[in-house]
Amino acid sequence: MEQQNYQYQNDSVFVQERSVSKKFFANVFLWMFVALAISTVAAYFLASTPSLLQYLVGESGFTIFGYIAIFAPLGLVILMGAAMNRLSFPALVGIFILYSILTGVMLSFILLIYTLSSIAICFAAAASIFAVMAVMGYTTNVDLSQFRSILMAGVIGLVIISIVNMFIGSDTLNYVLGFVGVAIFTALTAYKVQEIKRIGEGLDEQGNELALESSNKLALMGALSLYITFINLFLSLLRIFGGRK
Repeated sequence: MEQQNYQYQNDSVFVQERSVSKKFFANVFLWMFVALAISTVAAYFLASTPSLLQYLVGESGFTIFGYIAIFAPLGLVILMGAAMNRLSFPALVGIFILYSILTGVMLSFILLIYTLSSIAICFAAAASIFAVMAVMGYTTNVDLSQFRSILMAGVIGLVIISIVNMFIGSDTLNYVLGFVGVAIFTALTAYKVQEIKRIGEGLDEQGNELALESSNKLALMGALSLYITFINLFLSLLRIFGGRK
């Protein structure tokens, strides 16, 4: 009888831990979809409001406000990562929403550059690639963390060269960067999903407010990471296949 009770308790703990892991994973994707929705609304609203766009884009290119809209999201990501433990969860949510809005502002520019059909096709392609790699990252037994340093180096190099190309304006380099970006962010999707899965599996259900807030923060940061990966995959595909107006 005691052995049966012990086995029952072990099974209950195992089921409980799996439930916590699945709930955490679901929260990550929920926040990611929230960010996508906010960015989509912001991009459409701004692209359809010329009176606001004139403050971001002038005849000679981006205005100072336009450059702020482009580079401010990077600062917000750094802030969230550096101050995650010190900021409250509501404060992190506020920064996350602000980041999503500013990303939508940046994405509104592509609505002015590319045709709607090419944007829709590239978005569908990005969503399909992301979904496939997310499943692979979740189910694979291969430890993808061994590729972390290579992927991070690739991302840093891609960002630096992309910033340089903003001032050079090389179409050929932009095209090449598109292929490099697709390769990097496709692989990064699988890596990030596996990393988030492991974080969820490592969570302890302590049942106190501190543990709950920590779990919520980690879910939000995981959503931010996946959201950035998806957006960059989408933009990389646009660099290659996007049809300009």
